[in-house]
Amino acid sequence: MILPKVRDDRFITTRRGGTLTDSDHRLLALWAAACAEHVLHLFESVQPGDPRPRFAIEQVRAWGRGEIRMSESRAAGGHAMAAARDLRGAARHAAFAAGQAAVTAHVAAHELGAAAYAIKAARAAAPAAAQDAGRMECRWQREQLPEAIRDLVLDDQRLRNQICWSVFDSVPPV
Repeated sequence: MILPKVRDDRFITTRRGGTLTDSDHRLLALWAAACAEHVLHLFESVQPGDPRPRFAIEQVRAWGRGEIRMSESRAAGGHAMAAARDLRGAARHAAFAAGQAAVTAHVAAHELGAAAYAIKAARAAAPAAAQDAGRMECRWQREQLPEAIRDLVLDDQRLRNQICWSVFDSVPPV
């Protein structure tokens, strides 16, 4: 479970009573897509014939550009997570990262799931240096953060670190 029991108003759009603007919601989704794509090769090296995670990333980007409806991105996210079902390790986590990225179009707070699963994928891909690989992935992700959502995401990492397997706690913000 990567979502808090009580929803954070900062991740609920203004039209639904929260404080998140549509433009920041799209930035969160695009950042989540970048996080997932960064580790996608870990899935594709194991399942080269399965397009579902890559398609999910493409769909959330299309949603971010206003080209498709939220429900299309959300559905692609579900299919990407289904691609993880029979896998283990880095490939499984990479597929989950793609799925979480795509469902960010539906629930903005899934942005952190994409990042956390990507860190888990990086760790699983480098078992002898898992902590270093996770730190490097987290650092890379933070370097990709658009300024408009930077403080929001960093605070979200601090608040939800424990329910996200503590993957964000060993890397100070850049």
